[in-house]
Amino acid sequence: MSELSDAADGWGAASRHADNARERVDGEMSAALAKTQDSESAKAAVGRLKQLSNNYHYIKTECGLIRGAVDGLASELAAPRSHLHEALDEAAALGYTVNENGSVGYPSGGKNQVTGSEVPGGTAYGQNGRFDSSSPGPSSGEKGIYQPGLSEDGEYFKSSNPHYARAKEIADRITNALLSAQEIDDRYSGPLKELKAAPGLTVDTKTWADVASDIDSVGSSAFPYLKEKIPFDQAPADRAKWWNHLTEEQRQEYMAAFPEVIGNLDGVPADVRDEVNRENIKFLIAKLEGQHDGRSQSQLEGLKGIQDKLEDASNPPMFLLGVGDEGNGRAIVSYGNPDTSRNVSAYVPGLGTALDGEFADDTVRRAFQTAKGAYKYDQSSASIVWLGYDAPGAFEVASTTDAEKGAPAYRSFMAGVQATNENKAPHITAIGHSYGSLVVGTAARGHGGIPGVDDIVLLGSPGTGAQSAGELNVGRGHVFAASAGNDPVSWLPAKSSFLGPVPAVINSENAENYFGRDPVSRKFGATRIESGDGPLPLFSGEGPTPAHSGYFDSDRNPSAAENIARIVAGRSDSVTTEESR
Repeated sequence: MSELSDAADGWGAASRHADNARERVDGEMSAALAKTQDSESAKAAVGRLKQLSNNYHYIKTECGLIRGAVDGLASELAAPRSHLHEALDEAAALGYTVNENGSVGYPSGGKNQVTGSEVPGGTAYGQNGRFDSSSPGPSSGEKGIYQPGLSEDGEYFKSSNPHYARAKEIADRITNALLSAQEIDDRYSGPLKELKAAPGLTVDTKTWADVASDIDSVGSSAFPYLKEKIPFDQAPADRAKWWNHLTEEQRQEYMAAFPEVIGNLDGVPADVRDEVNRENIKFLIAKLEGQHDGRSQSQLEGLKGIQDKLEDASNPPMFLLGVGDEGNGRAIVSYGNPDTSRNVSAYVPGLGTALDGEFADDTVRRAFQTAKGAYKYDQSSASIVWLGYDAPGAFEVASTTDAEKGAPAYRSFMAGVQATNENKAPHITAIGHSYGSLVVGTAARGHGGIPGVDDIVLLGSPGTGAQSAGELNVGRGHVFAASAGNDPVSWLPAKSSFLGPVPAVINSENAENYFGRDPVSRKFGATRIESGDGPLPLFSGEGPTPAHSGYFDSDRNPSAAENIARIVAGRSDSVTTEESR
């Protein structure tokens, strides 16, 4: 295994060298030339240096992936190799002969009960237990494939030679070790064969699309290895400890070899996730540019919009904490560093939200608006928009299914925020807008509530699944709700109201909303923050539900936006309120 480990180290070194070369080209050559020269020849030189930088970037990425695949291969082969050597050593110690086909020869021994003579030796064959589609397994009671070491009726060969059983057991272990090694080798061989550049390196969009495919292949093949190395099944706090105990070299290797995993792993620091996801978004864009279905093109528009924002300097700075193309798309964007900020909020969007152009423009802007508002009170604030689930469309919005699927992912993310924050007692706010308030409510109603969360804000909510604010596990005084007068979503009646006038009257009396009790009702018990009426539907010229989408906008709903900012900044004692329904 040392040869494979040495090879992995070599590929890792090549990746680091390429990355260092890229940094020198970008920092010492391109930047200096662009600042000091403005001629056409200088511009052409900068363009060539940019291509050289891309080449080094590609080499760094592919070598990192090879390093991860070879390291995974070496690590996984270690167990069957060890088992094989143990079996071989035991056979040698007993004086047995191991043949090239894995069978084990054993000497004569024991006594024939009929003749009294010594029972001759023989050969024991390992049973691999495999049966093809036409031959059932032993448990079926039918006749399976004939294998050496078995009689024709499928029963084990019986021998009075005491060496046979021991030899058979060793042969089985040898066979199982070889089969295990073969399965591992087959799993890695495909991705490793794909990790090669075409003659005459030209790094273009197609090249980066191939890199995206390589990342998927390596990640899939190495997943059993990663499960052994990364505590996927443990809490984000345990992953944070795991990451902190890695050496810097080990961290860089994980980031290079498994960027998709590290970029979306709760418990990994925000700056690391951001660094990796700035690479991941580039690969995803290249991948989707070659796909022409409507979903891919919609996600492509969203990813490009986010990438444009990442390239523009902002205050507070932007962090990309998660990105992916599964389902309707995934994107987690933060304004401000959630690891260093004393105040952190994470907003869950609702109905119809997907990774598209509207998300990149409008939904991401809401996180920015909240961060800017909180900055007025405490600049140690970060505001996140969390699209870590598939928000329902118009035809699925009546179901709680998407909220039930999204709630565990949101809880995990928030546990990660709590685990990586450097402050002793950060102030964390969960914000749910529209159907997103049902996601937040579902997460909050779970055992122990949402990890680390101090305050909950519900905006334009059709209900949280709860009958009272006390069910959300932060205390009634820390649950805030807003409902603009012209927002039709928060007026949705309970489903049973559609069954007739009697249920409608009962639900009206109990302030029963579509998903549980109305969060701005007196019986629910939350603090209703002032949010005014908001723009009128249609007559304002802003579409059918402008009041529903305007809570974060200081121009469209200044009272709601100001109150959200105060809560996020830990100043909830200064919010302005209005009467509950």
